[in-house]
Amino acid sequence: MLSRLLPAHLDNDFRGYKAAIWIFALITAMKLGLGLVHIFSADGGAQTLSHIPLDSYSAGAAQNVVGLFARMGLEQLLLGALFVVVLLRYRALIPLIFLLALVAQAGAFVLAACKPLSLTVSSGAAPMHLVLSALYLAGLALSLLGGKSAGAPPGAGAR
Repeated sequence: MLSRLLPAHLDNDFRGYKAAIWIFALITAMKLGLGLVHIFSADGGAQTLSHIPLDSYSAGAAQNVVGLFARMGLEQLLLGALFVVVLLRYRALIPLIFLLALVAQAGAFVLAACKPLSLTVSSGAAPMHLVLSALYLAGLALSLLGGKSAGAPPGAGAR
């Protein structure tokens, strides 16, 4: 299992179930889409998606929140671009990316509990983060279980 998380060779040889690749592709599209929304929407998604009450803030404070959301969007866009590279060229890294994303998601939940945001209503992003967590977990399991083993002969395809 460790050899799947930390492959000896960075190549396009994916040893898990093909369903994990499809989940990874879906997450990649979501990352790219969210990045674009945070960068190009007028409020960065802060008020429309996360329900941060920007209209109750001073103009400068609201502008700072929108700017932070745009920067977060840039990070998501760049991460999505990295996911595209992994998807197209370095599929051996998919299990490690799923694990890192799952750890990041768990960390985000802990930070949200320790440093909650003051919102007008429950964040619309919360259900999406739960879905993403489930996808990361399912993708990690599918990429570590099944498929061809490290000693399988060339040409033995993943399921």
